[in-house]
Amino acid sequence: SDHVDLDAAIARGITVAEVTFSNSVSVAEHVVMMILSLVRNYLPSHQVVLEGGWRIADCVERAYDLEGMQVGTVAAGRIGLAVLRRLAPFDVALHYTDRHRLPREVEEELKLTFHPTAAEMVPQCDVVTVNAPLHPETEGLFGEELLGTMKRGAYLINTARARIADRDAVVRALRSGRLAGYAGDVWFPQPAPADHPWRSMPHQGMTPHISGSTLSAQARYAAGTREILESWFDERPIREEYLITDGTGLAGAGAHAYSVNASDT
Repeated sequence: SDHVDLDAAIARGITVAEVTFSNSVSVAEHVVMMILSLVRNYLPSHQVVLEGGWRIADCVERAYDLEGMQVGTVAAGRIGLAVLRRLAPFDVALHYTDRHRLPREVEEELKLTFHPTAAEMVPQCDVVTVNAPLHPETEGLFGEELLGTMKRGAYLINTARARIADRDAVVRALRSGRLAGYAGDVWFPQPAPADHPWRSMPHQGMTPHISGSTLSAQARYAAGTREILESWFDERPIREEYLITDGTGLAGAGAHAYSVNASDT
């Protein structure tokens, strides 16, 4: 829905719905996989096997336990909260920032620390995962300034939108050691050209844009699309999880994740 002009849709009374709710589990699992692969130095170790080697010292020189680390998410919506729930059993200290604070019972259940802004949370974390939509407030958020406040040797995972992170600033942070690793599946542009610097930068765990495209998720996409269309044609309410706008303003998931220009509504 970040490809849709939501202000224009609301002004014209257009309902916007999406089925990204269908991939929340898929993306959350991908995030946890990427965190572990970076922290445990999995990809370089696997490469040693592919090359016929056995350099154990080289494999473990950048490998750590996730247990005990400070891990934070930028945004704790459907995907961000799913990530937090999956990380809790690793005995990490969990942090989050979001424009909407989670219910107290959820914070207590997961032992979450809330931070009003990303700028306040990021310096506290060993691992930061980005699970926010792309909009004017998040575009370029992880630029030179915010990256410079991260712990030296921290990890950044971004499966949200590539333009939330400054492409060249990420490369510089990896080369300088400010970041110990960067992983994600979102690129700008997409498909990424062969010479995209994120393909060759050090200590990265990039994949094509696949985190939400498992076969399991695709079945949910199909079912969700059918449900939305049947609800629309039958003049039944569309489930809140699928709604971005309802023709009069932000609604459902959209009310949590997005903002619009008040003058247009």
